[in-house]
Amino acid sequence: MRAVVHNRYGPPDVLRIEDVAKPAPQQGQVLIAVAATSLNLSDWETLRGTPLYSRIGGLRTPARPTLGSDIAGVVEAVGAGVTRFRPGDDVYGDNLALKGGFAEFAVAPASALAVKPPELSFAEASTIPQAGVIALQGTAGAAEGKRVLINGAGGGSGAFAIQLAKRAGAHVTGVDNEHKLDFMRTLGADEVIDYRVGDFTRSGPYDLILDLVAHRSVFAYRRALAPGGRYRCVGGDVSALLRVLTIGGLAGLVTGRRIGVLAVKEGPKHFEPVAALCVNGDLDIHIDRTFTLDETPAALAHVGEGHALGKVVVTVP
Repeated sequence: MRAVVHNRYGPPDVLRIEDVAKPAPQQGQVLIAVAATSLNLSDWETLRGTPLYSRIGGLRTPARPTLGSDIAGVVEAVGAGVTRFRPGDDVYGDNLALKGGFAEFAVAPASALAVKPPELSFAEASTIPQAGVIALQGTAGAAEGKRVLINGAGGGSGAFAIQLAKRAGAHVTGVDNEHKLDFMRTLGADEVIDYRVGDFTRSGPYDLILDLVAHRSVFAYRRALAPGGRYRCVGGDVSALLRVLTIGGLAGLVTGRRIGVLAVKEGPKHFEPVAALCVNGDLDIHIDRTFTLDETPAALAHVGEGHALGKVVVTVP
């Protein structure tokens, strides 16, 4: 089978297309003929090996030669003990543990998968498992009269998060680069900030901040929060995350503001409710561009360099 592989960390040009052995499903696993894999910022980070936590399991060389975790496709075969799926089933899920989505076939734990809703295309379904869950859990607490800020709101998780916060009745501010301001407005953002020009930590105050690209000090985040407000980050540089994990809790206790890292709960029971919202028309899926398997390096660059408006998907014929 054809797969996009890399054996060292670096820019997209370290990737190459190779013919590799088709994987076989082990106990509790499913072999999937991949139809679509959506990209996440975590793919870009793991490709480059930075921040340092992206190297977990492979400090010097990548633990998994093929990236891509949010997959959708057709069950090709099942391993021993798998009874929920059978060959021919359309499935989707977040295969974060094994990855391998940028290939013609991938193996995934059956527990990470769900039956794809027939109303969604493979490309659409692949956008939901990681980005949709982060958005849903990250905007919990958004409500009528609340002021919500989403940093990194023009990307995959942010596009879902803006819609979910607005659906809850909140006043939403989106932060991203200048090229995404109009896109964030079309998603429903009441206000937008170009992070290169404006400092969101000096605006507000906000009742809820979802930070998808954390890199500021805990005290700057505290300044942006209203009394009783909550700040949660997902991703960002190591120093910022460490500050949030250590100083954040103490600063929150002293000031009555909650500052911490969002512990994302994974799996079908968490992403299927997001898919249901999409099927019912309560949540729109925004796919910026689709790329072929051969174009995976360009797809990763598009996401990593901050150009993507919503989600980017690699499709496999």
